[in-house]
Amino acid sequence: MGLIRFCLVFLALANPVCAAKLFLTTEVYPPYNLQGSDGSVRGVYFDQLKIILEDTGTSYEVAVMPWARAIALATTQPMHCAFATARTAEREKLFKWVSPIHIDRNILVARRKTNINVLSLEDAKKYRVGTQRGDYTETLLETLGFPQVDVGADFEITLHKLTAGRIDLMPMSESTFKSLPAHTFREVITLSRQQLGLACNKSVPDEVIAKLQARLDELIADGTQQRIFDRYDLIRP
Repeated sequence: MGLIRFCLVFLALANPVCAAKLFLTTEVYPPYNLQGSDGSVRGVYFDQLKIILEDTGTSYEVAVMPWARAIALATTQPMHCAFATARTAEREKLFKWVSPIHIDRNILVARRKTNINVLSLEDAKKYRVGTQRGDYTETLLETLGFPQVDVGADFEITLHKLTAGRIDLMPMSESTFKSLPAHTFREVITLSRQQLGLACNKSVPDEVIAKLQARLDELIADGTQQRIFDRYDLIRP
């Protein structure tokens, strides 16, 4: 029995992909990330990751939580990965990356029935802007010098603040904006354009990252990624 156990351990160490179990963390972020009443996760992000994880034989678990906690776990805890994470210059060296699972335009959104008039990001700085704790836009707004930034726990809380008039503007994905009621909100100005991916703790073996990236590259090349976006009636930039 001892010899068998030794051999199994040896084989696992010899093949990090088989030995690795990834703990994926994410948030509910319609229309990209959705959670069913049974707790299951689906959407354009997870559907891609499910394929590349299963096709490479990588064991995984997925948990939904507020984004600040999701990204914090990927930063500090071994074998944890967060999706979909904006691949910014500030984050580049903090993680090992599998990307892109999306390239998106982030815009500032206002309530439709307001007199907000923004011609530049400098104009936007006059207004109260709300975002989510741990989201890359929190850092971006700070870097750009926005003086009135309200930080909420998650997307839904921030959107509620915008609806209630407690904030004036809110950054969000272009596709997320298009999924909202057209009579309620309007686009004001582009904030940024970014690549999103799976951000993994540096403890994840390079071999695991390489295999996942190679399979994602195949999904993009053979049109599977586009078909997943089409399934949800979303545009892949």
